[in-house]
Amino acid sequence: MAKLTFGQKLKSLFGLYKGAGDDFFEELTDALIEGDLGAKSAVEIVDALEKVCREEKISGEEEVAAQLKKMLLSYVKKTDFNPDPSKVNVYMLLGVNGVGKTTSAAKMAKFYSQKGINVVLSASDTFRAAAVDQIAMHGEKLGVRVVKHQMGSDPGAVVFDACESVRAAGGGLVIADTAGRLHNKENLVNELKKIDRIASSKADEACYKKILVIDATTGQNAVRQAEVFNEAVGLDALVLTKYDSTAKGGEIVTIGKDLGIPVLFVCTGEKYENIASMDCEKYIDEFMSAK
Repeated sequence: MAKLTFGQKLKSLFGLYKGAGDDFFEELTDALIEGDLGAKSAVEIVDALEKVCREEKISGEEEVAAQLKKMLLSYVKKTDFNPDPSKVNVYMLLGVNGVGKTTSAAKMAKFYSQKGINVVLSASDTFRAAAVDQIAMHGEKLGVRVVKHQMGSDPGAVVFDACESVRAAGGGLVIADTAGRLHNKENLVNELKKIDRIASSKADEACYKKILVIDATTGQNAVRQAEVFNEAVGLDALVLTKYDSTAKGGEIVTIGKDLGIPVLFVCTGEKYENIASMDCEKYIDEFMSAK
């Protein structure tokens, strides 16, 4: 017998709900943990759901599911950033190795260029082999200027020069692709703070955003990354990558619930156009379905 997907298991579980018994809520907690919600969040949400169902005598499958959806939706946040074309805007992309920062930078460059924004890519990942060449290739394909220095150079200096370029052009957006800093390495986090200070000083007021790129398939690891990067520099938004059939998506609920960080974009593939603004209701519907 084929193993049920997370969504199928959740749907099957609601079909068994009869308005009584602790077994349902225990199994629901287990299912939400399997959906990458995390044990603490799953327990708290199911406890709240059970209390509402008992107090309001909610017993139907659809009513219980609707109540859970309402609770999950209350934690999922979204945001949209609209760069001021007459100012210096800086969007710094952060995250560990392998989450798709460079590809996300390119997708965002196309997204904002199509809105008429002067976009400059800052090749601030000066440590990973071929990282500068990779973002330069994206810039060439997209017709977007790339500011780069030699491998091993100061990443903060690259951001500085990119901001100067945008200011000289009368305004625009710097999208900075930073190195995949390991979130458990104190010296690298400290270096990130240095880049943060430079970007903050060069961007116009209220035009600097720190965006964490997370891999949707990594579950609770993504939550831990958000906690550490948020503590280090303070995050304004998330970009969720690799959100395909294997990604359950519960980590976004936990990050929203515990940290209040909204999602800016969801990426579903490698092509430049595989990027979209967050749709919270669609996201939770997919989380609760047989996706």
